[in-house]
Amino acid sequence: MERKLLTERGRELYKIRGQTVEPVFGQIKDVRGFDRFMQRGIEACRGEWSLLCATHNLLKLWRSGKACWN
Repeated sequence: MERKLLTERGRELYKIRGQTVEPVFGQIKDVRGFDRFMQRGIEACRGEWSLLCATHNLLKLWRSGKACWN
């Protein structure tokens, strides 16, 4: 990694990485403590993941202070 960051191309690619969706998965897994699905089956897991994503987005909105909750 060190060698890659020494090149101009490597630095540019690494900057783009911060703009991808990958950090969201890290936040959900690490900060929220999600390391495995509790349900069995693909449909149940999809529902669980949707709930996690919804709560993640609601928390972001609430923390931003821009949400109107009236």
